[in-house]
Amino acid sequence: MAVTVRFAPSPTGRLHAGNIRTALFNFLFARKIGGRFLLRLDDTDAERSTEEFADGIREDLSWLGLDWAEEIRQSGRFDRYAAAVEKLKTSGRLYPAYESPEELELKRKRQLARGKPPVYDRAALKLTDAERAKLEAEGRKAHWRFKLEQRDVTWDDLVRGRQHVDAASLSDPVLVRADGTYLYTLPSVVDDNDLRVTHVIRGEDHVANTAPQIQLFEALGAVPPAFGHHNLLVGADGQALSKRDKSISISGMREEEIEPLAVAIYAGTIGTSDAVAPHAGLDELVQSFDFAKLSRAPARFDGHELRLLNAKLLHALPFEAVAARLGEMDIDGGNDFWEAVRGNLGVLAEAKLWWRVVNGPIEPVIADAPLCQAAAKLLPPEPWDGETWSVWSSAVKEATGVKNKALFQPLRLALTASAHGPELKHLLPMIGRTRAKARLEGTAA
Repeated sequence: MAVTVRFAPSPTGRLHAGNIRTALFNFLFARKIGGRFLLRLDDTDAERSTEEFADGIREDLSWLGLDWAEEIRQSGRFDRYAAAVEKLKTSGRLYPAYESPEELELKRKRQLARGKPPVYDRAALKLTDAERAKLEAEGRKAHWRFKLEQRDVTWDDLVRGRQHVDAASLSDPVLVRADGTYLYTLPSVVDDNDLRVTHVIRGEDHVANTAPQIQLFEALGAVPPAFGHHNLLVGADGQALSKRDKSISISGMREEEIEPLAVAIYAGTIGTSDAVAPHAGLDELVQSFDFAKLSRAPARFDGHELRLLNAKLLHALPFEAVAARLGEMDIDGGNDFWEAVRGNLGVLAEAKLWWRVVNGPIEPVIADAPLCQAAAKLLPPEPWDGETWSVWSSAVKEATGVKNKALFQPLRLALTASAHGPELKHLLPMIGRTRAKARLEGTAA
């Protein structure tokens, strides 16, 4: 059977770094071994799911380059879930329970007070037909629990190795609420079976769900997929990430103009034995992906580290990789301009600042008027090249006796209106003699 994986977000919000990390691991695994990557929108929550969020999920995945072979929406598959429910009822694995949330909470407190684990006591299984009829006559509606076989459940986790859970230590999970809506477990298992998902790759917060899900697959006559549970993200300080923090959302990173490849590289390498470093593209990330590299410790998401990676990635990009995007910003300086400025960029949009420095107009900053006036008179005739800055600044030093920072900083401020930036030996020929002279004389140009 061909390898098939899925990413299954709920369209109840925008994607964040944690979501994307799961999506990326699924995508990289499938791409590396020639498998299929599916997008499943878990939109059974009709009140909170919106088409706007669904569009946002597609947009974010596409921006990152994570293309999917097929899209499935749970809202169109209720007939399959209803059929599964009937099969489980017929086999005796799904039973009605009538306790209210308040009654269940009281039971849990009593069990904890006695030093016992707060596991559902299966009282509903002891109800007679008459007792059930009486409860229903009182207006109680049943929720439906999956009867676990009380045995050890084992699986070989792709990340965590051999795992086992004693199902007797677990409560029988509710699969269908009293209002008839489904909890996550039933639709997910039915979909994974119908879509022939071979590997379920997700965060380690789902480890506890795995044993009941394996039993549910088996109860439906299906072979369970392989499971892999990766480490979760925490903040740079080791604290839990807040989903309300816009800086960890993909839309927030896009607004910050972080490169999609930088986001993919960062998400794919933090919490692994690989260094967080620029890659040539997603294909290189695919080739390096290996579950064995994943740490069991939480992965730390540091926005500053992501921005540093983004800068390093830009610094290594050839002109051909950005030419079209520079053109969209009305920058037509070609390879010479790109080679001059790329080492000073944090995000690509900052190239617009240096294009304005080259072409003007800018308001020069005159920190040493006598020096700048003398320097203006010593400007050599054009054409200029990469040696002009060295020859000219040496002439100014010789004529004024000013040297080192006292020489270079006032010239940089006058020519670029900035104390830092690309090497002037590269910028000066593009600025040209006319603009350079005007700026040294204190005129906007």
